[in-house]
Amino acid sequence: MNALSYKGLFDLSGKTAVVTGGAGILGRHFCAGLAESGAQVAVVDLQEEAALELAQTLFQRYGIHAMGIGCDVSVPDPVKAMVGRVVSEMGEINILHNNAAGKSADLDAYFSPFEDYSLDEWRKIMAVNLDGMFLVAQAVGKQMVAQGKGGSIIQTASIYGLMAPDHRIYEGSLYLGRQINTPAVYTASKAAVIGLTKYLATYWADHGIRVNTLTPGGTESGQNDEFKQRYSARIPMHRMAVAHEMVGALLYLASSASSYVTGQNIIVDGGLSVW
Repeated sequence: MNALSYKGLFDLSGKTAVVTGGAGILGRHFCAGLAESGAQVAVVDLQEEAALELAQTLFQRYGIHAMGIGCDVSVPDPVKAMVGRVVSEMGEINILHNNAAGKSADLDAYFSPFEDYSLDEWRKIMAVNLDGMFLVAQAVGKQMVAQGKGGSIIQTASIYGLMAPDHRIYEGSLYLGRQINTPAVYTASKAAVIGLTKYLATYWADHGIRVNTLTPGGTESGQNDEFKQRYSARIPMHRMAVAHEMVGALLYLASSASSYVTGQNIIVDGGLSVW
């Protein structure tokens, strides 16, 4: 047998990872997983203070180089400036987790019925969920090409980018105390992320840059018991996910363990999409 270390394939020591939406509910776990695996991590988030605080926590807990950057990923110049800062401080970028997504500050507009949904609201969500993916992938991918060392790009979609939500589960369901649904703009934007991943996987394959999608299923994050019960009834494993259960798939896609995997969609949904 050869001397290949299979455990070593997951080691990210010497790598630099950029995580957008890094201070979010899932993002915090993704950043921690990358840091524990040895990567230095740039935590990128619209909320700069939260990004800075998380970067400090990562440094203290894992002893890796971490930096926090405030950035609106829907605007080209801040995205380019963010990439420049990371390269200036950390030398290069080897891993991108294109993870940022947004909800409108106006939740009444965000959760309004499809028949009444405004084009302005649609564009606000698309600006982050899709335009932001494009801008960050463009800027980081260009940097990876220039480095000439390949890289791994992982883009977060959603189970509702693959399938329509079951609208029945939202009857009597609350999130952080208010009635919710899944608007069409969320499904459309997340389906587009999967398409963008496939395109970029072939576009950058000759440069050794792998591009894959990570698709989480429903994850516990403040929903009421009614929602959890209704959602869990649809799941073969009979429960929602917890945030840390997404991290293993990310580490696989970010590392050399997936060196021959590109253009794929890794679905972590407890089996929902199988039924």
